[in-house]
Amino acid sequence: MAETLKVLETRRSCRAYKPDLIEEEKLEKIITAGTYAATGMGRQSPIIIAVTNKELRDKLSAMNARIMGKSEDFDPFYGAPELLIVLADKSAPTYIYDGTLVMGNLMNAAADLGVDSCWIHRAKEEFASEEGKEILRSLGIEGDYEGIGHLVLGYAAEPAKAAAPRKEDYVYYVR
Repeated sequence: MAETLKVLETRRSCRAYKPDLIEEEKLEKIITAGTYAATGMGRQSPIIIAVTNKELRDKLSAMNARIMGKSEDFDPFYGAPELLIVLADKSAPTYIYDGTLVMGNLMNAAADLGVDSCWIHRAKEEFASEEGKEILRSLGIEGDYEGIGHLVLGYAAEPAKAAAPRKEDYVYYVR
């Protein structure tokens, strides 16, 4: 089987991580894959924020937990030591799709490199808040961006489960 298809069939979301950071070379390759995602009319509306700083990682985790209605000591990032945040410029009519394709490329590139990941939602709410907007300003990011998702990254603390069987009515052929 072609390697790409094997990665697509075997990638799983990870919900328990070791504390080890991933290698910088792998992180850069994952990010590069994200920048090559298809975007509407080639506009490249998304941006990626790579967070390896523990203080910011923990602040974002606490914000995400609050949005979920959980206490701030709950970690919606499952202990993953680092994350990539995808935001997209709302002026592009395809920004949500563009950002989603970036997330897909990031997840699949991570899997290909032996790095585990999980898409975490609530980036939209985080970066629509004043606290989120202040984080963007502190990073020098200006513009009308919407959070698409967080991709938490690291190495699994336990083996991945097997894929669930594909549902019977997943595909309809019209020939």
